[in-house]
Parts: sequence; structure tokens; C-alpha cells
Amino acid sequence: MGSDDFHPEERPVRTVAVDGFWMDTRLVTVAEFRRFVRQTGYLTVAELAPDAAAFPAGDPASLLPGSLVCPATAGPDDRHDGGDWWSRVPGASWCHPEGPHSSILRRDKHPVTHVAYADALAYADWAGKALPTEAEWEYAARGGLHGAAFVWGDDLAPAGQQMANIWHGRRWQSLLWDHAGTSPVATFPANGYGLYDMAGNVWEWTCGDFRPGDPCASGFPCCVPPDLRREAAVAAAAEPAARRQAGGITLRVIKGGSHLCAPDACLRFRPAARQGQPAGSGAGHLGFRCVLRPS
Repeated sequence: MGSDDFHPEERPVRTVAVDGFWMDTRLVTVAEFRRFVRQTGYLTVAELAPDAAAFPAGDPASLLPGSLVCPATAGPDDRHDGGDWWSRVPGASWCHPEGPHSSILRRDKHPVTHVAYADALAYADWAGKALPTEAEWEYAARGGLHGAAFVWGDDLAPAGQQMANIWHGRRWQSLLWDHAGTSPVATFPANGYGLYDMAGNVWEWTCGDFRPGDPCASGFPCCVPPDLRREAAVAAAAEPAARRQAGGITLRVIKGGSHLCAPDACLRFRPAARQGQPAGSGAGHLGFRCVLRPS
């Protein structure tokens, strides 16, 4: 796993062994997550108000329930990198992906988003499953193509075919249909193991730790929101004490890239790509899938 050819946090290439496991062929969808919520009454981190006492000087808007959204732009602007695209929107959550006036109507087959790490764990536990380790996720994503740049091989678009929901063009000018954001799961071809959306669409949680000593642990590149540590701290304060880990913000590895990742920019829709995401913070381009391990 890993790669020596792209970003420093992917290095070095190394051999890792994993035991046998089963992985969901599809991302957890809005419909599946809604079923979980209806049966359990679960409230996600984005739906819980942060503890105002913990942030006496905080912006009042940041102390409301909400999540991180990347709004569309109608034309060129002065936001030059992925971090500048994002804002924390009060009322944004898994059932209101763009904010309180949006809905999940006609999105049943889209991947659920705005789920923090604790939310993904809660769903996995309810389903009798678990979240994948980073090694399990990358092994599965490669589909048997060990060392290939992409989930499907080394050619970005074999025979001109688009293989994943990724961004094409400038920030305000997507050149393909994917400008609308997430796509229904399994819209694009499966990999060699029959798994869909292992590249693009939404980033995926793993249970792997992104350690502070890892390269880029303090400089979040690609399509990651600005001032991420502050936003994550606000989101983490919203979690009940039982969901929080002591000792500050825990970073978990996310994999797979999203519909905001572009071939001429971050190229993080590759199996080796990885990023650190604060466990207490979800976003509009972040979802998950589950695994089942032999008991």
C-alpha cells in the first residue's frame, strides 16, 4: 500500500497483511441512514448544538448545530484553493445537505454525508458491522490491481470513459455532468472486487489514526475546509461526553477522494491517497461504508 509518486503522506510504499473480511459493495446511502435514524432516534453530531460554555468568545453562528458545506459559485472568484471553498452552515446535516432549506428528496440512492466519525461508528454498530481499517480499505479499493495509480488501472479515462464522480474544470466551471455534487451510488463501474465508488463521489471514513507526525498532518490540502481545527473543535464540543476522546482532537484517515477532487489539482481519488479528518467533524463530501470481519 501507499505510493512514492504523489503526496508525501502516502509514502513509503510498503507491504501490509490483512485478514479476510467482507466489505459493503456500496456506500451507505441516505435511505439506509434514514432507516437507522428512524429505528434508533439517533441524532448526528451536526444536529447537536456545541457547548457554548466551551467557546465563550466564539462566533454565535458557529455555536449552532450545523456542518461544513461547499457552495456552488456562478463564476470566477478569489478563492484559490480548496480550503477557501468551505463555510460552516447552521442547520446543515445529513437530512439538509446544503443547509436548513435543502432536503434529501430524491436522494435516497445518494451517499449519506455530514456524518462525523461517531455517527459512522453508531451506524456500523447498529448494522452489526464495523468501519474498515486504512489497510483494509486500500486493499479493497485496489481490486487486485496492486501498484496501479487508480482503482481501475493507470489510465485516467480508459477509451475516454469517465470512471468516477470527480471534478473537471475550474472551481466554478465543471465541464461534465458531475457539477451537481454527489451521484447515486454505483453510477460508475465497479472495481475488480465488485466495489463501487472507491474513487470520487465522497471521501470515506476509516478507523485508522492520522498521527500528528504524519506528513501534512498540520496542513490540510485538497478539498478540506479552512480553519479546520477550529471548526472541528466546535463540532467536537457538540458531542456527548461518551462520544468524545480525551486528549484533544483525534484525526482519522479518510480515503477515496470526492466529487470535488480534480485530475489537474489534488488527484486524491487514488487508492493510495489519504487525509486526516477530525473525528468530530463531518462535511458535505464525506461519507462511509462498512466491513464485516469473521468472528
